[in-house]
Amino acid sequence: MCRGIKAIMDYKSSTPLTSHDATLPDVLNEFFARFDNQTNQLETQTIPLPRDDPVLLLESHQVRSTMRKIDIRKAAGPDRVPGHTLKSCADQLAGVFTNIFNLSLQQPVVPTCLKPTTIVPVPKKQVRCLNDCHPVALTRIIMKCFDRLFLLHIKASIHTDLDSHQFAYCGNRLMEDAISTALYTSLSRLERPNTYVRMLFVDFSSAFNTIVSHKTGGQT
Repeated sequence: MCRGIKAIMDYKSSTPLTSHDATLPDVLNEFFARFDNQTNQLETQTIPLPRDDPVLLLESHQVRSTMRKIDIRKAAGPDRVPGHTLKSCADQLAGVFTNIFNLSLQQPVVPTCLKPTTIVPVPKKQVRCLNDCHPVALTRIIMKCFDRLFLLHIKASIHTDLDSHQFAYCGNRLMEDAISTALYTSLSRLERPNTYVRMLFVDFSSAFNTIVSHKTGGQT
């Protein structure tokens, strides 16, 4: 029965990313961390904030509300702290994490203990090389809460009058919406006689991972 369903659906199992080579974890780590190593070798310069620029300060009720919205089905990060623990102890931990987040915003420095991530290689349709794996980064759940709180502040500062064809980084908008909009616009145009559609596809995948700053005039 399973074979019949797979034949009807034309199901093809993907090649599992398994190997008896003991050096495979080191090879994967070096491959996915190559951009981070290049970034750490660059000299960075901290730009002081203007004195009249107000520093974002979070309230305990904001942190508590964000922690109560944690999806307990999400995988834990390198700290192995599950989401249901943070969600259940939101009342007790909200004040502690509020102080940590505010200190991070005031300095401004992200605590080193919150930066590490666990990268899980997820195979694509068929794996022939290391580049055929999607690097899924598992960060600490509490760091995701910090990101959500900071994202709310960024969204409030950005002008809300966005382009109607803006789909990336917008709520309730997916890649399928962009495809449907492009198809609808193209087909509506082609219904007219003597018309054509010209489309440009640009792949920006991992484009910003290879950005290298160069010193110009004493500045980076």
